[in-house]
Amino acid sequence: MRAVVQRVTEASVSVDGKVISAVGEGLMVLLGVENGDTVQDARYLADKLTGLRIFEDEQDKMNLSVADRGGEILMVSQFTLCADCRHGRRPSFTDAMEPAAAKALYETAMEYCRQNGVVTKPGQFQAHMQVRLVNDGPVTIVLDSRKRI
Repeated sequence: MRAVVQRVTEASVSVDGKVISAVGEGLMVLLGVENGDTVQDARYLADKLTGLRIFEDEQDKMNLSVADRGGEILMVSQFTLCADCRHGRRPSFTDAMEPAAAKALYETAMEYCRQNGVVTKPGQFQAHMQVRLVNDGPVTIVLDSRKRI
């Protein structure tokens, strides 16, 4: 699983011009599910997301997690994160997991974040979405469950 994580002051996702999910302070997460990903990958990313210390404490040091701050997560499935652009000019998406299995792992990752005590809201799987956010910092981090060590 690949995730692009942005610390935000607010974020929302709309479908057909209507906001379907929104969060205040927290994380905007774009999640790509790849062939071979497992429930263990979902658990790893959820633990990393909810525990990642990228919010400032009283001394302006990045020492607090989204859980510590009582923030929220907006998680949007994005198969294009699985793109292979090494050959030619058109991305290949053959590494992206087929939709039904990818949706199950995406939902599992959100549920693990919720179990870790963080309100986690979804995008709409397989929909054309418009994502709006205010990146705070800016702080943007890329996580890959296959690069744990």
